[in-house]
Amino acid sequence: MSSLVVVSHSDPNSLTQHIAHATVDAIAATGGGVELADLTAENFDPRFSQADLDQYRRTGILPADVKAEQDRVDRADQLILVFPMYWWSMPALLKGWIDRVFINGWAFDLTPDNAFTTKLDRLTVHLVAVAADDNSSFERHGIHDAFRIQIERGIVEYVGATVGSTTFVHESESKSRDALASEVRELADALAQKVSGLQTVDA
Repeated sequence: MSSLVVVSHSDPNSLTQHIAHATVDAIAATGGGVELADLTAENFDPRFSQADLDQYRRTGILPADVKAEQDRVDRADQLILVFPMYWWSMPALLKGWIDRVFINGWAFDLTPDNAFTTKLDRLTVHLVAVAADDNSSFERHGIHDAFRIQIERGIVEYVGATVGSTTFVHESESKSRDALASEVRELADALAQKVSGLQTVDA
């Protein structure tokens, strides 16, 4: 098994970054292949340009930076997205990565007569969302359902991929450092076990 961990957070010392790096280390410790894509550090451009639109319409040339990201995903069996929750969703940087990389002709095929075929059926995706709010607030406001519809169904399953697991790290700004450190270790180890095939995956 090979894994690609994609992290989106501008602060290298953030909890989000710590989770991503701890996950990479835990997967490597199992002997699994793993690569880290830090979208901020790598200065990925999330803007969906005319060149991206032309590619979506199959009238242009695939931008080199998009091709490089697609190659990364193609090398992986497991994709792990680690990000903070912004406005019930993901940061613009990660959303732009998906907008540009998960394009028509690679993530799915949409023909002129509206025939639709998924192309990422081989891929399992794990979602790790870091949230300041607590679980009861998520339940009360229907955020879990919104996340399921918008991200799990609207992105992952839309391209044929499987949702391997979804984990929310709640109360990220109010828990103690020790409590968060313990939670990060447990989360990283659990993800490593899942992507290495040593543990049954529950979404």
